[in-house]
Amino acid sequence: EDLSVAALTASAEVTNYLNTGFSGEIAFSFEGKQFSKTVNLKAGETKKVIFSPWDFKGLNVKNPKLWWPYTLGEPHLYAATFSLNADQRILDEEDFNFGIRTVSDYFTEAGHRGFKINGKKISIRGAAWVDKLLLDDSPESISDQLEYVKNMNLNTIRLEGFWGNSQELYDQCDGMGILIMVGWSCHWEWEDYLGVACDVEYGGILSDKDVDMMSGAWQDQIIWLRNHPSIYTWLGGSDCVAKPELEQKYFQIFNEFDSTRVYLASAKEWSSLEGSTGVKMRGPYDYVPPVYWFSDTLYGGAFGFNTETGPGAQVPPLESIEKMISPEHLWPVDSIWEYHCGRHEFNKLDRYSTALEARYGKVSDVEDYTKKAQLLNYELIRPMFEAFSAHRYEATGVIQWMLNSAWPEMYWQLYDYYLMPNGAFYGAKKAGQPVHALYDYDRHSIFLVNDKLEDKEACTLKVKVFDFNSNLKYEQEIKVNIAANASVEVLQLPEMEWAETVYFIDLRLIDENGKEIDNNFYWLSAQKDELDYSVELGDFYYHTPSKVYADFSALNDLPKLKVTANLTESKSGEYTEFVADLKNENQQIAFFLHPQIVDEQTGNTILPVLWSDNYISLLPGENRTLTAKIKNKYLKDKNPHLLVEGYNLTGE
Repeated sequence: EDLSVAALTASAEVTNYLNTGFSGEIAFSFEGKQFSKTVNLKAGETKKVIFSPWDFKGLNVKNPKLWWPYTLGEPHLYAATFSLNADQRILDEEDFNFGIRTVSDYFTEAGHRGFKINGKKISIRGAAWVDKLLLDDSPESISDQLEYVKNMNLNTIRLEGFWGNSQELYDQCDGMGILIMVGWSCHWEWEDYLGVACDVEYGGILSDKDVDMMSGAWQDQIIWLRNHPSIYTWLGGSDCVAKPELEQKYFQIFNEFDSTRVYLASAKEWSSLEGSTGVKMRGPYDYVPPVYWFSDTLYGGAFGFNTETGPGAQVPPLESIEKMISPEHLWPVDSIWEYHCGRHEFNKLDRYSTALEARYGKVSDVEDYTKKAQLLNYELIRPMFEAFSAHRYEATGVIQWMLNSAWPEMYWQLYDYYLMPNGAFYGAKKAGQPVHALYDYDRHSIFLVNDKLEDKEACTLKVKVFDFNSNLKYEQEIKVNIAANASVEVLQLPEMEWAETVYFIDLRLIDENGKEIDNNFYWLSAQKDELDYSVELGDFYYHTPSKVYADFSALNDLPKLKVTANLTESKSGEYTEFVADLKNENQQIAFFLHPQIVDEQTGNTILPVLWSDNYISLLPGENRTLTAKIKNKYLKDKNPHLLVEGYNLTGE
């Protein structure tokens, strides 16, 4: 794709609401350039006025500043204006921003669809957005959540619906460089949502009247949102596909009003007109172990484009649970907890809790449950994103179901209704590091990933493996080059035959200047997870059961340690930056440390907060510096204090 010249076309509809004829001038301007046309309208007439690069050579922009997703470059926006003028007066004016970029798709040899921005393949790494239950999102709450998206290194949000009471969400994604998948929700596809009989393939839009209504709405939405460069695909359906008559209208409207993006008939695998969509929606939506994402080649594993999936429930930290549930129902898990779960197969925490106790041991109380939950959340989400990244571009993208929550709940969230990140938040963040070393649970090997468009050369990968007692048992150091926008398997690890219970892998990536640019830490079990594919096929869309669970119960016997922590702060613009220095002066690993900035008066975590890293583990003798950013307005009348919790800290 030649991006040295951008041929721009701009258009506007002009309506004359007068009872007499009108003659005037419509002007389009941007970057100090102005182009104008005379427009003559009869009473009540509407005309579309088009400014094309064939009529105006100035609309051929040489070497344009491109709009990129923030992970690949700058999301440059141009400011533009349409004005309607007559008798030397401006009668109406519309200001807007636009971006210059191309969106295209490609297909793998196996027929899976992937996406390109400005001619470059992009590994889609996203999660599904939902508005707040009462639709009371403000520009500030949207901004806070999109900052979370960037903090997690995600490049995409998926909207199952045209969300928002305004274009605020879309404007902010344009400015931040966050891609958006936009499409109809499943609420027109299922009888219990729609209230009318639905077809198993085509949902509830079946009559000619409904087809006309739905296609009209599709056209309105595309016209409403088409100026936003962040939107890279329109979805005609979610769980179902539009019936052929409706999809034909969708496709015609798409071609007429906005073909600068990719048309996707459905989030599922078929189109009534084209056959395969090239994407998949095979689940899972509930617990699967880390190895699943690397080993599965039938369902939701790291191949193709998975439009919605995830390891299920993500129970929030105790602080949020205490806001959701009254003290008398805090423990044990009961129907009040389940009220804050999902529906149907997802209305309980049974699979999640079974896995939690099988992996991390019997739970004693709500504090123990929520502590172990963060460990499980992190452990389960990181390999999903890492597997899709490592397998690029046989795996072209993955959308975590979901990003956020419309109300306080237990399921499908990287941060909760109160903007409290859970362990999955930081597992996703770790998996999306721009240049990253990761462990493949299936191949027992190390991959390196470069998410940038520039080669990363002359790096050093340092691998250390520790036994349960923090003794170094294996060490390897290799020089590596990582090609741009690629992944490479660089090291096959030996079998750790000495491992009896739990062991640890520490990965560090050092750049050519000796600076650490990535670190990653895994806890692994001598008893490996085994999946059970023998159950009925119908179960696999939400859950692949386990034959054997990895056993991490020995972690409960880690020696209790103290770490030292120091906090400094400084203001810069609208933010205060906190610097947390953590020191582990012990001869054992300080495991799964969770630093928090809390209000000393109330003990509550100050939110929202943007950490450089969290839920970290420190090797024997290691010091680590982390940063946290909080908007000054959220610090008003608060006394910030650093609290560090950890899986094997003394608690003093």
